[in-house]
Amino acid sequence: MPVLYYVRHGETDFNREGRLQGRRDTVLNAHGRQQAAECGVLLRNLFARDHMRPQDFKYVASPLKRARETMEIVRATLGLRPHDYEVDARLIEIAYGEWEGLTLQEIETQSASVLSARERDKWDFAPPGGESYRELADRIGQWYGSLTADSVVAAHGGGVRALMAILNIVSEEQATRAQIEQGVIYVFADGKMSRYA
Repeated sequence: MPVLYYVRHGETDFNREGRLQGRRDTVLNAHGRQQAAECGVLLRNLFARDHMRPQDFKYVASPLKRARETMEIVRATLGLRPHDYEVDARLIEIAYGEWEGLTLQEIETQSASVLSARERDKWDFAPPGGESYRELADRIGQWYGSLTADSVVAAHGGGVRALMAILNIVSEEQATRAQIEQGVIYVFADGKMSRYA
């Protein structure tokens, strides 16, 4: 399989407030834009280390604004045309349905029993009107299987978790609980994941 450099989008105000974003089309805040630029510098250094050039890669982003803005800042930092990349709908974040825009504390206040059910089986649980990690992994797996070239992706934390499970880096349940950070490059190569910050 090709090498994948995965950038989780930079911080949004929803991230800062601990709100579930899912399909909400939020934008980066100032700190998130700084994180995206730092990821561009990290990538430039990784490419130089591996004797690669930024133009040697395919670039693809989730259709949500926070991922696209991250990709455009990364590309500009690498000296590439910011808008010259592909968008793939399969990279969109996991859908939280009726929970989008809420914090976990707000959800617990509304329905502690439903939140408890999620904690018992995070991989197969789907929030009301949302999707499960298993459903997310199905579409991320289809996308990953279609890669034909070393690629840089800007997308979401759920996608990293899905890839960790698909590639058997950790168990499905461990993947749902993995802390996926912003301002970090996750490199998937040879069935392993490396993290660069």
